[in-house]
Amino acid sequence: MSENNRLLIKGNKYNQKITERRTGILFISPFFILFGIFGIWPLLFTAYLSFHRWDILGTSEFVGLSNYINLFTNDPLFWRALGNTFSIWIMSTVPQLILALLIAFFLNQQFLKGKTFFRLGIFVPNVTSVVAVGIVFSAMFGTQYGVVNYLISALGFDIINWRGSYFGTHVAISAMVLWRWVGYNTIIYLAGLQSIGKDIYEAATIDGASKLQQLLYITIPMLRPIIIFTVIQSTIGGMQLFAEPLIFGVGSNYQGLTMTLYLYQEAFNRFSFGYAAAIAWMLFFIVIIVSLINLFFSQKIKSA
Repeated sequence: MSENNRLLIKGNKYNQKITERRTGILFISPFFILFGIFGIWPLLFTAYLSFHRWDILGTSEFVGLSNYINLFTNDPLFWRALGNTFSIWIMSTVPQLILALLIAFFLNQQFLKGKTFFRLGIFVPNVTSVVAVGIVFSAMFGTQYGVVNYLISALGFDIINWRGSYFGTHVAISAMVLWRWVGYNTIIYLAGLQSIGKDIYEAATIDGASKLQQLLYITIPMLRPIIIFTVIQSTIGGMQLFAEPLIFGVGSNYQGLTMTLYLYQEAFNRFSFGYAAAIAWMLFFIVIIVSLINLFFSQKIKSA
């Protein structure tokens, strides 16, 4: 083969690789274009806006770190919203994950009949409209005619003003979150349980281990990566709680005000978009810090 033909073949292979590379970039480019427009650009613009004062109608005014300083030094509502967010997050996430793990362990048992029906039923609340969930639970936790207060009074206890008390509002909102998301985490845990070999449980049964011992010493240790994932995911979701407190109401003392709801009020009720952007970035950093703390303790538990 002559030198010219050899160079021609190499040139054709090189051009083919270039064409394939460009074709691949062309196919994946729609995702990156949309992600840049609806993901990166809003993030950067929000960061820019957090250093300005802007009411969306006039021109923006650069104020430096004033928005962030006001959050920490001159805004009691920010601290109230932050405390409410953490309180509702703890009250909803911890019982939610424990209950999801127990339900998943039960649904994975061989003796259970109609597993498909139960799996579908536990997941239905997650696909239910959050507005419908909020309306139904608001009626259930009504002070005068709510079902929950009716049951409480039937047991001989005093009724609770769910919308008028700090504890009552947090319990009601946490119940909405728990009911809506427990099925989602159950399905994730169930998928993890099905990846564990049945022979391990059979060997434990032969050795005399009870179902509780199997749960504590087999299921939980082997589900640690999935548990870490659900904890971090629930943390992010809990810090961004919006629809449930918006529908149920923040209360007269702002006991139902969360970070995202406060952000929404600042932006679209008071038209203080720069201040709302500062709240958004503070929420972003708080989510990152809490997620890293969760990851740190989860890794410590895993190594132990």
